[in-house]
Amino acid sequence: MRVLGIESSCDETAAAVVENGDRLLSTMLASSAAIHAQYGGVVPEVAAREHTMAILPVVKGVLAQAHLAMQDIDAVAVTEGPGLLGALLVGVTFGKALALGLNIPIVGVHHLEAHLYANALVEPLRFPALGLLVSGGHTTLVLWEDHGQLKVLGETRDDAAGEAFDKGARALGLCYPGGPEIERLASSVPQTALSLPVAHLGSQTLDFSFSGVKTATVELARREPHRKAEIAKALQIAVVTALARNVGRALDQYPAHDLYLAGGVTANQCLRERMQQIALEKGVAVHFPPRQYCTDNAAMVASLGYYKLIKGVRLPYNASPRVNYPLGT
Repeated sequence: MRVLGIESSCDETAAAVVENGDRLLSTMLASSAAIHAQYGGVVPEVAAREHTMAILPVVKGVLAQAHLAMQDIDAVAVTEGPGLLGALLVGVTFGKALALGLNIPIVGVHHLEAHLYANALVEPLRFPALGLLVSGGHTTLVLWEDHGQLKVLGETRDDAAGEAFDKGARALGLCYPGGPEIERLASSVPQTALSLPVAHLGSQTLDFSFSGVKTATVELARREPHRKAEIAKALQIAVVTALARNVGRALDQYPAHDLYLAGGVTANQCLRERMQQIALEKGVAVHFPPRQYCTDNAAMVASLGYYKLIKGVRLPYNASPRVNYPLGT
């Protein structure tokens, strides 16, 4: 089954064709990040406008790249939510119109769940497993029991890990998005004597909190304006420590032989090395998507879409995007 995936939840318009959930035939992406960078973050109205202009060329381009015609597509998968309303509306409306015109099924997918399926493009998925979703807007730890069976074990109570990187980068005068910039600057120094707080929410929870480290980074940047690289390293260490602590706890509490990471922050090398260390200590296998599929893309949408389609899941033609879409519902 050839599934056309469409992703438009934030500032990137993406399309991909995936066969049988794991064979990537083609992928294409048009990003408006450079436009949003001048504002220091994503402007929803601008994102929606850019999606409107980019979606048709991107879909046509990805089909041409795979040497396919529209009629060669068996189904459409589109990000239903969560995300920016205007951005989601472009992708969902286009996907429904295309599926209706071709008389093929369409399925809506959860953006965060789709991130986990970037791993399916590399090797077969194994269950039960733990999944850590770390992106600019979300930090969530899940027990992944099977396709479509996710149980949220912990999530952020305030800001996400990626938001802490973005706010820290802004305080240090770095460009948006902040994650890659923080990693680049942090790698320029071997160590730092500076430290930033890691929130302790108690031993009975697997939730996260990054508002404190975000605020502390801003204050430290004001006090130590000439130690930017050390501050970046301290921020990276604090964020990775918080993520690693809860992953270690979860592996002690839940039966899982595999750990899957997903989301834009997963591209961070310091995080990857720490997770590899934890996996070795706990005797589990750790999996990372290729870096080009850590950030938003449509290949992950098409992959998840395939597994939902073969279970008979369909998106009603009167369905609307779901801005607030709890994982696991």
